[in-house]
Amino acid sequence: MTEISIKGTEGYAVFFFPQALEALGEAIKPYLAEGPAGAHVLCSQIDTSGSLVEMTLHGSTQVGKQIEVELMVPSAMIRMIVSMHSDDAFGFGPRIAEPRMTLPVVGPTGAPASAQPDALHSHPPEAATGSVAAGDVSATGNT
Repeated sequence: MTEISIKGTEGYAVFFFPQALEALGEAIKPYLAEGPAGAHVLCSQIDTSGSLVEMTLHGSTQVGKQIEVELMVPSAMIRMIVSMHSDDAFGFGPRIAEPRMTLPVVGPTGAPASAQPDALHSHPPEAATGSVAAGDVSATGNT
């Protein structure tokens, strides 16, 4: 089996229980990365909807050929999944506040609160009153 090197820091780090790593043995070793938190698998996509956790790994072989590997393990072997997406700041650490948009000051140039809105008519149109003229038989359906 050729070793795989994963590129980038986007995706997921999947940590296993120690007993799972022991049970998987040599078969999992080409996919493991070591870090301060321990051995884990780096993957670009993950599906946890079934009894098997499906991990998609994009990488390259030792000769530089681009490959995609789907690695599936029982979900009971997974200790923790960490998202490594760096879209926004995440966590409980200190953050630098972004400047907020300032709203314009409302002043004496605005319309008073008692002003009639432009979208409403000041009086309802006569056609909207619902009354039918006495000689208009076409509106009532009687002939």
